[in-house]
Parts: sequence; structure tokens; C-alpha cells
Amino acid sequence: MKLHQRREFSAAQFLKLRDKLERASELIAGTACVYATGSYGRMEAGPDSDLDLFILSHGNSAEEPRLSRLDETLVKANLIEATRALGIPDFDGDGRYLVGHTVHGLVESLGKPEDDADNTLTARLLLVLEGKPLLGEESYDAAMRGVLAAYWRDFEDHADQFEPAFFVNDVLRLWRTFCVNFEARTRDYSGPKRAKRRVKNFKLKHSRMLTCYSTLLCLLTEFRERGTVTLDIAVDITRTSPTERLERLQARPAAKVAEHELQTLVAIYDEFLQISAGSEADVAARFEDKEEAVRLMADAERFGDQIAAALRKIGDGTRLHRIMTV
Repeated sequence: MKLHQRREFSAAQFLKLRDKLERASELIAGTACVYATGSYGRMEAGPDSDLDLFILSHGNSAEEPRLSRLDETLVKANLIEATRALGIPDFDGDGRYLVGHTVHGLVESLGKPEDDADNTLTARLLLVLEGKPLLGEESYDAAMRGVLAAYWRDFEDHADQFEPAFFVNDVLRLWRTFCVNFEARTRDYSGPKRAKRRVKNFKLKHSRMLTCYSTLLCLLTEFRERGTVTLDIAVDITRTSPTERLERLQARPAAKVAEHELQTLVAIYDEFLQISAGSEADVAARFEDKEEAVRLMADAERFGDQIAAALRKIGDGTRLHRIMTV
């Protein structure tokens, strides 16, 4: 499936899911949202894609109401029923990651030791980098803006030349966390599992990388053109999917210097989506062929090279680019 086909498939699946989630929608009304990340959040899902979801109460302080535990359980039950009815694979980790968070919790955990252990780092940044509201869109919009506002809290003192270093550093932290987790969780993969490790690495160096760096490229372009990045612009950037960001960048004056790299990234990513279509076993089978595995990983390296070149060309000489690299 090509990118445009995956977008159409993802949108159709969202509509089908919502039709089966009336009970969950009633339970979260005015209190919470349910948002997708992963391939569905990026609007690039296929028939074999699983669904990664987070439940988020929109309260911005410890005193504001959140979804009760019992109601959260009922929402989860409805989500499980809906995904199974549509033939979507069961939630990853037997539902281990289908947990509830609050906006207050996501913001308060910033920079604290428990941020990674409690999965708030992932929930917070995937909300803004690749989140797509499944239920409770108004609550989702308020939550996303509330989370981003925490990173832009010093804006008023530097409005004419604001560098979103706090946010940039957290995005880079997420990317490094993805990389470290991959190494730690797959280091014992041997024999038949080696192909599975290669598949995970292949996806890491395409979809995970693009989730993080498409956002950084947009921030860098905005800073290059205006010398500052407002909260409204950050919200606008994060409302789009990673691939949409690449497409929008091609129309920006400051990104013209990297036009070739941006076009190449779109082409490579479209090929990646076609290669990664099908079941995990089907994709892993391609990596069992040594020559094919070498070729595919070379493409993954080229993808990273193009992102690095685009960052360098767009950001050359700006302080924000220096912050991203050192």
C-alpha cells in the first residue's frame, strides 16, 4: 500500500471504530480523550497494523476531575470489543500499555526520574508528535495545547527570538530512548529472532526517526524564517502527521535549500511503507535473505543521511540548529 492508500485506509478505520465506540464516547465526554499513536496515529496503517492507544484525562491540575477507574475500565472494554469486531490485532503487550494518564501528570513528570519508568515521556511526546484523536477531540486539542504550553512557558520573556530548546531536547531524548530501548530489548535475539531484530531496526530508522525529526525540521524552518517559534505555530505543526510535515515543508521558502532531500525522504518513506506492509512474519522473511537485508538497511541509513542533510542545510548558522546538534 502506498502512502495515500494508507491514509485512506486509516481514515476509514477511524470511522468504523467510532461507530462501535458509542459507550466509550459517552463515558469520556467532557473529561478525557482517547488518542492513537503508531501507524494509526501517523495515518499510515494497513490491514495488519495493530492499534496503539492512550486514554488521557484533560484536567490541568490535581484537583480537576479525571475519568474514574471504573469508567476507564469500561472504556478499555469497549475499545477491546471494537478492535476485535473489526479484526484489528489485539493491543500490544496484552493491553499492558493501554493505560490512563492525565494532562497534569504528563506535565508534572517533565524532567523527573519517573518520567520514563511511568511511560509518561512516551505518552506526552507521542501525543504531540504523532497523536490522532479517536474519541474526545475537544479534550484532545486542549490536552495537546496544555502539554506544549509547558515547554513554551518562557516565551513571553523572549517572544521575538524564542528558541524552543526545552521541547527540542525532550524530542531528542525520546529519539535516544527509542534507540537505547531497541538495543536493550533485542540484544539477546539470535537464530530465527535475528530477522525480527532487523525488522524492528528497519522501522526504528524510518517511522520512529521521522516522527521525531519531521517535527524538528519544521521548528527549524519556522525559526529560520521568523527568528522565533510561537506556541500557536507549534500547535499547528503537531496537528499534522510526520509525512504531512514533509509535504508542507516543501512549500516553505526557508526549506527550499533542502528541496532535494525532502523529496527524497518522501520517496524513501513511501517505499518503506510498501516494504513493511503485511504481517510481521512476511516482513521478517525478507530480512532472512542476507543480501536483501543489507540492501534494505542501506536504504534506512540513506534515510537518516537525508534527514541530517536537510537539518544542516535549513538550519546552517542558526542557534536552534546548534542546540539540536550540541
